[in-house]
Amino acid sequence: MKILVTGMSGRIGSAVRRRMEGNHEMYALNRRDVPGVPTTRADIADLDAIKPAFAGMDAVVHMAAGFEREGNDRMLLSNLTGSYNIFEASREAGVKRVVYASSGRVISNYERDEPYKAIVEGRYDEVPADFPIIDHRAPVRPESLYGCTKLWGEALARYYSETFDMSCIVIRVGYVNDEDMANSTRRFSHWSSQRDIAQLVERCVEAPDDLRFDIFFGTSGNKWNYRDIEHAKRVVGYDPEDNAEAFR
Repeated sequence: MKILVTGMSGRIGSAVRRRMEGNHEMYALNRRDVPGVPTTRADIADLDAIKPAFAGMDAVVHMAAGFEREGNDRMLLSNLTGSYNIFEASREAGVKRVVYASSGRVISNYERDEPYKAIVEGRYDEVPADFPIIDHRAPVRPESLYGCTKLWGEALARYYSETFDMSCIVIRVGYVNDEDMANSTRRFSHWSSQRDIAQLVERCVEAPDDLRFDIFFGTSGNKWNYRDIEHAKRVVGYDPEDNAEAFR
């Protein structure tokens, strides 16, 4: 398959490249060159500039995003206009599948409530043995403007999957860092290793054609995970290799 990855120079985009480049033809849409990969250098907020990157692609993995540290104007431009441009350019080019990197932050305000608050604060003795896991059917509860912008992308994914001849799959990415380790109490619940998130992306790209739309949480197999990963295991065969408890 010919796979276009936006934001390939980022930590997750780089992990996806390492995971998939031996089995697929990898291409990048990036603001700077990605050495060793054919790269279209453009800003995702410029629809005309990015369109050439989509020609002939079988799937698009949309990882590029704006963050709070860049300021709200830039974040909104990237995550609202930019995400629309990715889906629209995919549609115009006849791309059959888009894998969209959303964020666990679309539901992380559940951490205001027990027992999720106890989990992220490390008060494990106060967590009941059986508590409701947050899955893809739970009402969204974003904890930031960034989380709100990622919900826009999820809405686009559903709209394009139901309106056009496209498969659109959402991954609500957990905490992934350069150190590739869980490094705070809160992150023991929703950390993902780089290899686990890259595996989940690969499983979504290679999923059967009849998977038109779905939402999966992207975390490792953590002991204190309150975000559901069983759905991803059942539907696309996700098999996490790592667990945050290794870093206690």
